[in-house]
Formats: sequence, C-alpha cells, structure tokens
Amino acid sequence: MDFLCIAHRGASGYEPENTLLAVRKALEFGADGVEVDVYNVEGELMVIHDDTLERTTNGRGTVAGKSAAYLRSLDAGKGERIPFLREVVDAVAGRAFLNVELKGPDTALLAKDLLAGKDGVLVSSFDHRELARAAHCGIPVGVLWTRPPRGWEKIVSGLQADSVNIALHSVRLPFVEKAHALGMKVFVYTVNNPADIERMRGMGVDGVFTNFPDRV
Repeated sequence: MDFLCIAHRGASGYEPENTLLAVRKALEFGADGVEVDVYNVEGELMVIHDDTLERTTNGRGTVAGKSAAYLRSLDAGKGERIPFLREVVDAVAGRAFLNVELKGPDTALLAKDLLAGKDGVLVSSFDHRELARAAHCGIPVGVLWTRPPRGWEKIVSGLQADSVNIALHSVRLPFVEKAHALGMKVFVYTVNNPADIERMRGMGVDGVFTNFPDRV
C-alpha cells in the first residue's frame, strides 16, 4: 500500500505557509500531495489558513473584511503574495495531487469551477455542508476531524467521502481498520516527528500531512 507524503500548506517547515514558494518547495522534495487552505474573497478562492491576517502576513484584520486587491498587496513572507487557488492549481499542474481545505462559506461552488472533473484533487473541510456541496459537484471529499465523533461511520457514508483526515493525537488502529473496511483512506495531520511518521506508516494509514516533506 502506498504511504503518501502530503505537504501541509506546502513545505511550510521551510518556506512561508500557503505561498507559491512553499508549494514549489514541496514539489522539489517530491511530495505526493500538496495541501492548501482557501477562503472566498470577492468570488475568488484565496489561499490562506487563518481568518485573520496578523500571524502569516503584514496585514491586520479579518480576511473576510478585506478586498482581494488589499490581500494581494500584503507580504505573506519573503515577499510572497497570498496566492489565488488557480495559481496553485497551475503550479502543481499534475506533479502531485492537490488537497484543498475549504474554510468559510461559499467555497465549494467556487472550487467546482477549478477542480471538478480533474484527476488528483481532494476537497476537505470541517464544514460538512460545504463538503456536501463539493461532493454534489463530483469532487472527491475528505472529512476533517480533530477527533471522530460517535457515529462517524454514518456521517462519512452520507457524504460518500473518499477519505477521513484526522489529527495525529486521535488516530487509533481500530479507527484506521474500520475506515479501510468502509472503503476510505485515512490521512493524518500534522506529522512532523520522524518517529510519529514511522508509527503512522506501521499503523497502515494511507498518508500524512507534514510541514517537512523531506522527512517522509
């Protein structure tokens, strides 16, 4: 079974997260997949993790309260701009699969225009309403949980999920085995310690999200 290396927000252990620089670094390392986060800003999907700007840019305030032009004027680290998702799609261009985490409302339908019908894409979210919309558009979906709730099997089956993306501290072998029995892949985040990487490999998970793709 393949054990996939998914670069978390690009190779974010080396370059500013969720930037084209981090995406390209992940591809240089030969990552199997690249994960980025997106918000809807004026009808475009912009790649940034937080709903506020202070941690990852030189801006201030909320993402939702700003124009795309303002967001594009900011420094997201090392002179990088906040990318549009379409720029990330072009940068990856079939060299790896792309996992897009939907953050905030009205992201699934915008993702449809860029991702529907493409090979090697996965849309994930903690927002299961957005996931349902993405699944309805024919985009493969991954259900995100910090810890799977009771009755999680019914939720993933209802969404016809392709994967369950779960936090490192919550993953257990019986969960992995049950997910596999239901036909789903298990991807674990965020796995940076080499010992944890090997533990996940031994547990039979399908891949890990990591800030350091060269360690996998």
